[in-house]
Amino acid sequence: MKKIILPFLLFSILFSCKDDKVIKIQGAQTPVKNQVVKDSAVNDEVVVEEDVKNDFEILLPDGYRDDQRQNPANSLNKDWIDLFEQNGSYYLGKTDFTIEKGYDECVGDSIRSIVSKNKSILFMDYPKLKLGKIKSLKLTKNKIWPGEKVTLKFENADYVFRAEGKVISTEKRILDDNKEEIYKKVENYKLFLKTNNGPEKLLLQVETFNDTFVELLFAGDIDNDGKLDFIFGANRDYEETRVMLFLSSKAENEEPVKKVSELAIQFDC
Repeated sequence: MKKIILPFLLFSILFSCKDDKVIKIQGAQTPVKNQVVKDSAVNDEVVVEEDVKNDFEILLPDGYRDDQRQNPANSLNKDWIDLFEQNGSYYLGKTDFTIEKGYDECVGDSIRSIVSKNKSILFMDYPKLKLGKIKSLKLTKNKIWPGEKVTLKFENADYVFRAEGKVISTEKRILDDNKEEIYKKVENYKLFLKTNNGPEKLLLQVETFNDTFVELLFAGDIDNDGKLDFIFGANRDYEETRVMLFLSSKAENEEPVKKVSELAIQFDC
């Protein structure tokens, strides 16, 4: 299968790990291309790890394989909330979509694709969210490599990301648009976050990556509490898409955010 090399380059720049980057609100970020997530140990189904307890479900605008006549796309309805981009800004609104039926020749089974009428980033089964325009950050970097530290500034608060891990190798890659990217093979990756003088929280950790890496896909105030929320892509394999949603309003014990939902879908043959 053709490898997909990190499709969120519009957010990416290189920086030195000696200097923090401070990013202020400059409008919404450029919309990202959505993918779907999977676990390489399980075939053709949405995978929820044993330690993953979702507060509510999330979906992406993409194709989903049938599994014993069940399909994740069937759960999406008009009561879900759509996080979408429009003219450089981000909004929460009711879902507006169609379901297209197809056939996955790779595995020889049916597929249902969610086709949104908006430039959707994420669908959330969380009707308590306030609809309308939301504040967001224009990201200039979406990968935080081991040894690096990045600071985002939002509503007079500093959000400091710090990464740990072992860099096995580093290489330059030429992408489809002829742009050059630095890719690092990383093991035992950990990403931490702290806000101002609050406690540092371990957001996520991945033991190994197969030709992919963790990416910050979105940073903005999804739950309308004046604090940043985050969407991460944490694919462990190039044939996997794993998305994690973190909300500040669900955080406990003075932590900055809590992971409220995770989606993992497999699309290998």
